[in-house]
Parts: sequence; C-alpha cells; structure tokens
Amino acid sequence: MKENRIFDPIDPKHLLSGLWLFALLNVIFRDIHQFTMKSHLEMLLTGYYNGMLVTEELMLVGGMVLEIPIAMVLLSLVLARKYNRIVNVVALIITAGLFMVEAPSDLDDWFFKIVEFGAFLAILITVWRWKK
Repeated sequence: MKENRIFDPIDPKHLLSGLWLFALLNVIFRDIHQFTMKSHLEMLLTGYYNGMLVTEELMLVGGMVLEIPIAMVLLSLVLARKYNRIVNVVALIITAGLFMVEAPSDLDDWFFKIVEFGAFLAILITVWRWKK
C-alpha cells in the first residue's frame, strides 16, 4: 500500500531542536544582512541604536537573550518530555517576545520576521501536540 505522506515522522525532540536551529540561523543571517546596509553601519559606529546608547550592559543582555535559542537546540534533545515542554514554552515566550518586538525596517526584515514567526509557531504546535 502506498503512503500519501510528504514528510516522514520525526521524533519531537529532534524536530524541536531543528526548529530552534532554523529560527536561530534566520536571526543570525538577518543580523548579518543588516551589516551590509550603510544606515546600520553608521548606527553601529556612532554607538546608538534607535536613539538608545549601546552600552556593555545592553550588549550583555542581548547576548543572554540570544543564548536562549542556542541553549534550546541542545536542551530540546536532552530534557525529558515533561520538562522539555515547559522549558520550550518559556523559552518561546521570551525569545519570540523579544525578537518580534522590533518592527521590521525594510522588506527583507519582513521576510525574515515572517520566517522566524513561522518557526516559533511550529515550535509551539510541536510542543502542544507532543503525546506521551
């Protein structure tokens, strides 16, 4: 009998880890893409971002926020289901909330934000449907 599936089933742990990695790579490449813009480089050289002085403390907070999806790539693989679901939801709320709060400034920003939102939505759906 022929199967009508497009995708093979994936263990939720592996799927979550892959989705976090996918979202993280989109965030990283969106940021790298921004570095090619003159306005972004000028902003970096002046030390101000959206009128706010960029300090070492602000950079530390930014690094800590970015560490969440990095950690989720690993934690999604090693945590037991019960804890995995809780940690994924908390990480998702923090990460999506902070990544999505900044309004897109141009068309490529819109594109990356939509892809990131899709990845975050897929993480939520995966956690929600994860059966024992």
